[in-house]
Amino acid sequence: MNLSRRALFALAGLTVAGCAAGESGTGRIRLATGPAGGPYGQLGERFAAELRRVGFTASVLKTAASVENLAMLGDGRADAAFALADSADYAVRVRRQPVAALARMYMNYVHLVVRAGSAVMTPKDLAGRAVSIGAEGSGTAVTAERVLRAAGLSTARPVKLGLDASVKALADGRVDAFFWSGGVPTPALAALEDIRLLGLDALVPVLRRAYGPLYEHAAVPAQVYGAAAPVATVGTPSYLVCRRDLDEELARRVTETLFASRDRLQAPDAPGGRLDRRYAIGTGVVPLHPGAARYYRSVYG
Repeated sequence: MNLSRRALFALAGLTVAGCAAGESGTGRIRLATGPAGGPYGQLGERFAAELRRVGFTASVLKTAASVENLAMLGDGRADAAFALADSADYAVRVRRQPVAALARMYMNYVHLVVRAGSAVMTPKDLAGRAVSIGAEGSGTAVTAERVLRAAGLSTARPVKLGLDASVKALADGRVDAFFWSGGVPTPALAALEDIRLLGLDALVPVLRRAYGPLYEHAAVPAQVYGAAAPVATVGTPSYLVCRRDLDEELARRVTETLFASRDRLQAPDAPGGRLDRRYAIGTGVVPLHPGAARYYRSVYG
């Protein structure tokens, strides 16, 4: 049977549309997380397992975390990722990266760690000293640079090391302090016996004036890391983000799976760690993906 030119074009259009629908229907998700063994890496492995449980083809990409993850979304190497709120805000507001949010997940606490017997008692005491600010490409490094600037520490000597390398450098005396942004307690720090956290709460208003309400007052509870009293610090949330052009139904299903599996995910012990839906929608300038918005509307109307 001969087909007219118009019919051939129509059939070609249906084939292309069918391929696109088929690709979105497979539910393939490449999830950019963080370093192996780190909180994003561990949470990503658990979340990928939950996605597979409901039929997704989910792969986990180990990265340096937030900044690298956002770049991977921007250039299409990843479909979804974890990122600190301040890194995501900068990616969307300043760099104009095509990123959307699926959920605000939990609070990260900024840890500024020194040796227990250190003479460093306040951030100001780090003037002229070596400070690890986190790995290259990490959200911790973005936050740490802002904290140092807010504290007026232009003479501190920043070095970029990941958490494990920072712990070793502090023990060896190669740095006087290091930054880490994560849940409380962070297992790698809870295992140490000779550390102390510096209070950072006084810098929250400075950070908010400079960067907006991405930063919050937070406190590391007493007895965590051996402290006799709570340590007031800076908090900033973690987001689950995605490519802005991610298929809408896929985005809805990923968000639905996140909340359906929240008891098994064991997000860090922090405000929002239970993945409260009302907490989840507050993602600032990072727009909610339409698929995620559909999920939240289905829950709240």
